[in-house]
Amino acid sequence: MTLSVYLSGEIHTDWREQIVEEAAGLDVAFNSPVTDHGASDDCGVSILGAEPNKYWHDHKGAMVNAIRTRKGIADADVVVVRFGDKYKQWNAAFDAGYAAALGKSIIVLNPPEHQHALKEVHAAALAVAEEPRQVVEILRYVLTGSLPG
Repeated sequence: MTLSVYLSGEIHTDWREQIVEEAAGLDVAFNSPVTDHGASDDCGVSILGAEPNKYWHDHKGAMVNAIRTRKGIADADVVVVRFGDKYKQWNAAFDAGYAAALGKSIIVLNPPEHQHALKEVHAAALAVAEEPRQVVEILRYVLTGSLPG
């Protein structure tokens, strides 16, 4: 069985690449938002026209990005949502809520110091991991029934 996995959340570290590399050989198809921060921020105005007001600039980008995000989450069997150290990822929390509303299997990935702040998101998840390798081990187990080691 091929597992469709959407990798949502923090875009400032290489956690996605770690998961994709470690999952090589598993029957997994990965999808994610656009992770080029500049392209993601400016997609709306680049396609639909400039906006002098930053609010509308950001709004256009958010709407265009939402097309990709909604499709990716809707098509996914599993949604991995990463909360990183550097920034508050409000969009990641929104993606987790959207995935939960659709009844998706959610794996949250975050450092232990975020435990309290994310308790409601964790309550909607089926697993909470601290390392990308743990996400891969969950995917491996789901696909093969094999435990680590």
